[in-house]
Amino acid sequence: MAQATAPPRPMPRPSGGTSAAEPPPRRRRSQAVAGHVFLAPWLIGAVVLTLGPMLISLYLSFTDYDLFSRPHWVGLANYRYMFEDDKFLTSAKVTLKFVLIGGPLKLAAALGVALLLNRARPGVGLYRAAFYAPSLLGASVSVALVWRSLFATGGLTDRTTSFFGWHVGGLTDNPDYAMYPLVLLTVWQFGAPMVIFLAGLKQIPKELYESAALDGAGRLRTFFSITLPMLSPVLFFNLVMEIIHSFQSFTSAFVISGGTGGPSNSTLFYSLYLYQQAFTNFHMGYAAAMAWLLLAVIAVVTYAAFRSARLWVFYGQDDA
Repeated sequence: MAQATAPPRPMPRPSGGTSAAEPPPRRRRSQAVAGHVFLAPWLIGAVVLTLGPMLISLYLSFTDYDLFSRPHWVGLANYRYMFEDDKFLTSAKVTLKFVLIGGPLKLAAALGVALLLNRARPGVGLYRAAFYAPSLLGASVSVALVWRSLFATGGLTDRTTSFFGWHVGGLTDNPDYAMYPLVLLTVWQFGAPMVIFLAGLKQIPKELYESAALDGAGRLRTFFSITLPMLSPVLFFNLVMEIIHSFQSFTSAFVISGGTGGPSNSTLFYSLYLYQQAFTNFHMGYAAAMAWLLLAVIAVVTYAAFRSARLWVFYGQDDA
């Protein structure tokens, strides 16, 4: 009979109690301390500059506070007064109109130019830089001042329309048209979403277009059957970012209207009215309540966008 062999005996562990691959406890503690030291500036900034002011503003939203006296607790009075304030309701309507008009037009312009610049052609890099350049300026005061001079009474737009017999005066001085220069300004700065669309277009497999061409699909059918579905995640990202940005628009309306939201409150954006309540009327508690309501509205709209994404955003594979 064959004699059974005993299994090999395990090697003894090192006397230190830790494996050779693990650093000693002192070194692990020093690494943890070093990590916390490098994170400390960000943590302090997040608490002091972000979390702390947010909590203070949340408290102030339940008070009557004017910057010069102690806050007086009023509970939900600020939130109830919003729906009795005619200018608040007007600012909400103006902002919603701007979001619904300016956002889609900006994304449409960005996608259209991205499709044109996606093909390799001489000087395409120069064209991409030129179209992106307005986004580098952002919503700056200088750009808004130039825009106001273009569309004010006696400006270039007024003189041009008068030359063709359309005497409407300055668009920024007419309540019926004052919103449109602001919409045009935000559409003009479509460079950032354009670059993101370009990156998304580069990721679409060329084999899909070759198969569509073999099947005889035209450009319009190819766009709606291949380009748009494959680009839907990028479109969704740009849509969410543009919604948030549009709700927070302030500088252009402030500069073009001179801080009044005029004429006839036609450019009274929500953020501009919030600014007026806080730093013109010194109703800091009411302004804080408006800020928190804006945050809640943006959160709800963003959540709705994420819920709807299940119906139209295509990620290239079936969801589990």
